[in-house]
Amino acid sequence: MQHFFHHFHSRILHNPFSVSTMSSSLTLPSFSPIFPNLSQRSLSVKTHNFPKSRVFATISTGSQSSIHEASLADYKVSNAFLFPGQGAQAVGMGKEAQNVPSAAVLYKKANEILGFDLLDVCINGPKEKLNSTVISQPALYVTSLAAVELLRAREGGEQIIESVDVTCGLSLGEYTALAFAGAFSFEDGLKLVKLRGEAMQDASDAVKSAMVSVVGLDSEKVQQLCDAANQEVPESEKVQIANYLCPGNYAVSGGLKGIEAVEAKAKSFKARMTVRLAVAGAFHTSFMEPAVSRLEAALLSTDIRTPRIPVISNVNAQPHTDPDTIKKILARQVTSPVQWETTVKTLLSKGLKKGYELGPGKVIAGIVKRMDKATEIENIGA
Repeated sequence: MQHFFHHFHSRILHNPFSVSTMSSSLTLPSFSPIFPNLSQRSLSVKTHNFPKSRVFATISTGSQSSIHEASLADYKVSNAFLFPGQGAQAVGMGKEAQNVPSAAVLYKKANEILGFDLLDVCINGPKEKLNSTVISQPALYVTSLAAVELLRAREGGEQIIESVDVTCGLSLGEYTALAFAGAFSFEDGLKLVKLRGEAMQDASDAVKSAMVSVVGLDSEKVQQLCDAANQEVPESEKVQIANYLCPGNYAVSGGLKGIEAVEAKAKSFKARMTVRLAVAGAFHTSFMEPAVSRLEAALLSTDIRTPRIPVISNVNAQPHTDPDTIKKILARQVTSPVQWETTVKTLLSKGLKKGYELGPGKVIAGIVKRMDKATEIENIGA
């Protein structure tokens, strides 16, 4: 089991975690040209779980949007697309995507937006460069969406894509999920992800902070460990649970002294091990507050539409379809603990039959299997 967690963490790094509205008329949301087959036909397929009146709420705004948000508690899950977060990246990713034109073009578009050769870093590294926050976030976003195109190109792939009725992603992966669901274009999503990476790096540079995974304890015990550590450090160094990954695996973020106190006390709380995460700083805590205003401004000027299927938020493990709500949730996401354990539990309770992890690594598959061995998960890389 220790070997499993060591391998797990060596792969995930910080993965313990990673706008204009439509008119009020019943106009179908437009979809990104990157995903040309996400048509009105596929919209009608995806909304089969909702009563008819709720379908109309899905594709309208105004007072009806809040009605639809409330009705989402009734959603059912058969097939789900799950997108990885920062830490899943690996040198060599993106190579397979070059064999599929619709996937390869994503990297060309990304180069134009980012101003550097993303594909070269993905395929050739070096690892240290790929792992940096400002590069790994766009790299994962592009490669995961390229994986969707690889799936589409294979026999029966289009049918699998159309069968998906819920999507979500781990931290950074939430942006990938929203792009897949048609909430914003590939290009607009990449611009947001680029800014997110830069803003999180800048916030990390401003103050010394860190993250550590605590393995082998339940969330209540990890909270007690945080409380004990916080008694020994000043307010500016305090720690909190930043990622509820899965039972027995929680990430703690905070000031450097607070993190060191957690590591020193972990054995006395019967933790199996702690693993310092190779990240820039205390992601998913108030240490990231400087990034919020920058994200809010970018989200305000981004055309965010009603997604064609529910996208589950990391902030509260609930699905959201209202564009204004999505904007608020995404701005809050960088300072809020990631509720991934609750997200997976909810998917399982809603009847998840098969999940697809799209992008590099098998972190999400490992989490789902740990929580329910019977659930089928297929990994689709690029």
